[in-house]
Amino acid sequence: MASTNFTNLTRALVQGNLNFGSNTFKVLLVSAAPTEAQLDAWANRSDITTTEITGTGYTAGGLAQAFTLDAIDTTNNRQSITWTNIINGWTGATFSAFGAIIYKNSGTNTTDTLLHYIDFGSLVSCTNGTFSISYSTPLYINR
Repeated sequence: MASTNFTNLTRALVQGNLNFGSNTFKVLLVSAAPTEAQLDAWANRSDITTTEITGTGYTAGGLAQAFTLDAIDTTNNRQSITWTNIINGWTGATFSAFGAIIYKNSGTNTTDTLLHYIDFGSLVSCTNGTFSISYSTPLYINR
C-alpha cells in the first residue's frame, strides 16, 4: 500500500475541525498498514486499537510532527503540506514499524483526528539505535 489519507480527513476539513495555522500534529508508529475498510472507518486515534507499536525508546502517541504549508498549486489544483522529516526521533530504540500515522493532536485519543498514513514499504527495525522518518511525498488536498 502506498501512503494515503484517511477518508475522515475530508470530513474534518469540511466541518472546519482542522486548522493548519493553529493545530498541532503528532506522528505515531504502527506494526501494520490499515486496511481499506480501516482507512474509511477510522476517525480518531482511539480507533487504532491493536497496531500502534510498543518497544524500548517508544512512547505511546508518538512525537510532535512539524510541517510546512506549501503554496497553492494552481497547475495541479491542490494544496500540499510537507511533513518535516523526523531525524533522530527515537533514540535507544528497539522496535519495528511498518508505517506511521500523522494526526491532529487535541490532547485525548478519542478526539485526535487521523490524517495521513505513511507506508514504509516493509517492516523497519531498530535495535538499540536511532529511528528516523524521511517523508517522500507531502499530504495533498485536492479540489
